[in-house]
Amino acid sequence: MNNSSFDNNNHVLLKGKIKELPVYSHTVMGEGFFEMYIEVQRLSDEVDVLPVTISERLITDFKIGDEIGICGQFRSYNKIEDTRSKLMLTIFVKELIDPSEISEINQIYLVGYICKEPIYRTTPFGREICDVLLAVNRAYNKSDYLPCIAWGRNARFVRDLSVGEKLEVQGRIQSRKYQKRIDDNNTETRIAYEISLSSVMIMDDTSLTEINNYNIEDHQVIDANELISAGEVAPNTEVV
Repeated sequence: MNNSSFDNNNHVLLKGKIKELPVYSHTVMGEGFFEMYIEVQRLSDEVDVLPVTISERLITDFKIGDEIGICGQFRSYNKIEDTRSKLMLTIFVKELIDPSEISEINQIYLVGYICKEPIYRTTPFGREICDVLLAVNRAYNKSDYLPCIAWGRNARFVRDLSVGEKLEVQGRIQSRKYQKRIDDNNTETRIAYEISLSSVMIMDDTSLTEINNYNIEDHQVIDANELISAGEVAPNTEVV
């Protein structure tokens, strides 16, 4: 399968304002990559603050508050902290586009495989919710592991699906703050990133052979609502 086919598995289109300027992250094959944050407005008054990874070759004279358009992919990677592997999430920029050309300011399309049993629950507000972890194939024998959250009838639909089921999904990338209990007396504010699903469709191919033999337990990821740091999804949290 060629690289363009993998690109079609994972497509992100965003329009937002720069909240934090790019900071150097790493170099691959002589190309420097930087991390930054953008603010993306929801239909409500809420704003999602999302992590972005961008090549030095795409960075121009950015300023705080500048509006930018991004075409790219939602990716995951593992970061070792205190001997524990943590799943981190970022929007990888493949192209900067004119923001005026983007009609929907936050959209993502994925084709991936369910790689852990879906977790169905209800929020304190009585809303039905289901956490789904999707493995999305990428070029060069890599895969991205992306936490998704389905609501209402979509939650009821995906709760009984099996590991290995191939899905086509659409939605938006969101962020939210929540309190994580550290011990009996202390809590810590953390930020969760996830994909809020607006549509879910089963595809014919249910083979897991392309997930690159990834073992979730080897990376100590417990489930979609306990992903740490940039990829952490808080349990029983109402999403605006």
